[in-house]
Amino acid sequence: MGFLKEFKEFAMRGSVVDLAVGVVIGGAFGKIVTSLVDDIIMPPIGYLTGGVDFSQIKYVLKAADEVAKKPEVSINLGNFINVVIQFLIVAFCIFLVIKALNSMKRKEEKAPEVAPAPQREEVLLTEIRDLLKNK
Repeated sequence: MGFLKEFKEFAMRGSVVDLAVGVVIGGAFGKIVTSLVDDIIMPPIGYLTGGVDFSQIKYVLKAADEVAKKPEVSINLGNFINVVIQFLIVAFCIFLVIKALNSMKRKEEKAPEVAPAPQREEVLLTEIRDLLKNK
């Protein structure tokens, strides 16, 4: 029973739950970025490059053989380009979020700290020091 109890404590920690929420939101965010790249960013780039559809760029190693029902063997460079652009967008968004969090932390740290009032012993020691100085 100790193992199950330990696992339950581990699974219910705040950091594990936060990680699970982050993974779910990250998955949804990945779909948004994929759509952004495929549907919004790449069409204008393709238009500017003369109608090139990046997702169709590939290097064919072996053409498809319809008689033998063998599929085409190719290196899909266009898909790789799309994935690289998606990665750069995600990395930039994460950078912006971390930068915003760090700036909020700095503002919290800049709050002036009020010096604590001296304790009774410190006051007495200060008075004794001042008296000895005056003698």
